[in-house]
Order: sequence, then structure tokens, then C-alpha cells
Amino acid sequence: MTNRKTLTRLAAVVIAASCMISGPALAQDDTMTPIATPAQADAIVLGTGPLPDATAPEVWHRQYGSEFARNVTVATLTPYLADPAKATGAAVIVAPGGGFRTLSMENEGSEVARALAERGVSAFVLKYRLIQTPRDIGEFDRSMRELVSGRPPQMSPDAMAASLAPQIADARAAFALVRARGAEWNVDPDRIGMVGFSAGAMLTLTTALAGEDARPAFIGNIYGPLGAVNVPADAPPLFIALAVDDPLFPNAGFGLIESWRTAKRPVEFHYYEQGGHGFGMYPKETTSTGWFDAFVRWIGMHGMLASAH
Repeated sequence: MTNRKTLTRLAAVVIAASCMISGPALAQDDTMTPIATPAQADAIVLGTGPLPDATAPEVWHRQYGSEFARNVTVATLTPYLADPAKATGAAVIVAPGGGFRTLSMENEGSEVARALAERGVSAFVLKYRLIQTPRDIGEFDRSMRELVSGRPPQMSPDAMAASLAPQIADARAAFALVRARGAEWNVDPDRIGMVGFSAGAMLTLTTALAGEDARPAFIGNIYGPLGAVNVPADAPPLFIALAVDDPLFPNAGFGLIESWRTAKRPVEFHYYEQGGHGFGMYPKETTSTGWFDAFVRWIGMHGMLASAH
């Protein structure tokens, strides 16, 4: 894997840092409150199998006024289909963030998917498998605070790549499923992109660079890491949104943007003055709230919204 060392180093940063800042930059109450696991009747099991050696069951909680899942052991994909009357044929796999230990299922998942479907873009929320965490929510909270207060875990590139293997497999299965049912869902198999948030952005980037048959038509990196990578000649167009005051990536540089430019691949970068980390679909007074409209206009500029009718 050409980008293994770079990607796995970036993943270590995301895993260590983003676990406790997956809400709107800690602007709201970060208390974790357990909730019943939703029925998820529309979720489609992706068939990548249970997470090996997992013992803790999937559980959900509320935080920052939004719903989160953790201890996900079986990957699923939930469709949010555009009305056939206005479906453009484009589709987006949505990868929530949460440091690979939890998933922001509303702010970075279902709310994004519903907004895309309203624009004629069918969306699919990827609930990918996660690193196991303590069953007790108090212990989970303490473990996350300890993790982000210390140094990032030191792992070899091979070990980190292996740790991301389940998530990469889940993303590949998601693309395969949407393509297989494209005719049924009014989706053009050549216009399926991916957008991710924080750790989900890391997964999105990894899927584009090392996901083999996934082949996203375009990708969105929303407050993900911006380290330099080796960019192949056929890399998809890249959209990036990040706030200047993001606490996870201060003064980290813009190597990812330069990498895409050096490879002469399309890249658009929105660097918002304020917004913190985890702004997602939260309504805010900052201009970072405009990232979604900009993203939709951008995929339209690349011909992804040409009517399928």
C-alpha cells in the first residue's frame, strides 16, 4: 500500500485526539447519557462479518444534543433515497466521525444524508465497525479523557493498517452494495462519492487511496487530517472543510492539499475563521455552517448533479 505509513500516522492522530471532541467544539454539554439502541429498521447488514474477538454489545448515548453509537461490531448501511422525481443519479456514502471508538450518527450521519436526499442526491450512512470500549458509560468517558490527555498511541504502520482493515472492508462493501442496487435506487454507479467527518474523513481518504474496488467518484474531507500523502494519477476530486480554530489540527499545515495539487487533481479547500471541531450539521452563527451548501455546489460543478431523467 503506497500510502500506508502516511495514512496510518494520520489515523493515529485522529484516533487519539478526536474521541472526546466529536461534538460542536465542546460548545454544548458533553455529558454522555445512555439511550436505548434504535430499531434501525432500514439498516442493511453489509456482510463483512462480526468484529473479531468483540465482546461488548453495541450501545448508544446522547451527547451534545445528538445521538452516538459505540461498540459497533456489525457494519450496516442505511439508505436515504432521493425522491425518484428529482433524483440526480448521484449518491454519497456518509462516514460519521468519533475517533473509531464512537459514531456521531445524527450530526455527521442521518442529518447529512437527509439534507443530501433533499437535493436529489441519495445518501447512505455507513455504520462501520469500531474499536471496542468499556461497556459502562462512565468507564468509557474516563477512558476517552485519559486517552486524549496523554500522548497518541505509538503503533507501527503495519499494526495501524491492520487496525483499520475492518473499516476499509466496510467501506468497500458499502460501495459494492450501492452499485449492485443502483438501478433499484436510481443511482449511477459512476457517480457515487463519499464524505467523512474527522475519523470518518480519515476513512474516506483511505478508501479513496487504498480501497481498491471502492473507487469513489469524489470525496469530502470535513475537519479531517491534512497531512501529505502520495496521490495517484486517477485520484478523485477532493473537497475539504476545516475551521481555523479546530483544536485537533493546529498549525498542522496543508500537505494534503499540496499533494492533490502536485498530482494535478481537483481540490477545493474551505478554511473557516471559526467553527471548531465537529460542527457538522449543527446550526451555528459561524460561516462554517455553509460547508454543506458549498459541498453540494462543488459536486454539481463536477457534473455529479446532471439529471438522470
